[in-house]
Amino acid sequence: MDDIDSAILGHLQRDGRLTNRELARLVGIAPSTCLERVRALRARGVITGYHAAVQPRMLGRSLQALVFARLRPLSREVISGFEAYLAQLPEVVSVFVVSGDDDFIVHVAVADIERLHAFLMDQVSARREVVSFRSSVIYQQTSTRVMTPVDEHRWSTTG
Repeated sequence: MDDIDSAILGHLQRDGRLTNRELARLVGIAPSTCLERVRALRARGVITGYHAAVQPRMLGRSLQALVFARLRPLSREVISGFEAYLAQLPEVVSVFVVSGDDDFIVHVAVADIERLHAFLMDQVSARREVVSFRSSVIYQQTSTRVMTPVDEHRWSTTG
């Protein structure tokens, strides 16, 4: 990963609809070189896809929350099964398997507090493997739109 690859990634994360010609101009390389670099980034798994960012409120999902859940018994099978179950629910935005006191953090987007309550009662607490859960309403969200490679030397204690 060099500076040109980083610049390509930055521009594509800001606007995934850029044409190859526009991207090449922004980065300062030939369109053919740009196309090869983007293909290489996809082949290496750095670029995993393109998507449209949406506003949940405009889709009738005015309330977002994080749901923290603990499962028992903890096993690969139980964790994988619960993760797959959550991922197919329409209320679920993201699923995180985590360490610490909780085993899962689930980001949900629903219409209102009543729908959150129904989700918690009907979808989460109904599962036998869930031994406890709690939720926190999200008041505001700020997301990092552009992720850059880590400068390994910046974190080195010897360099």
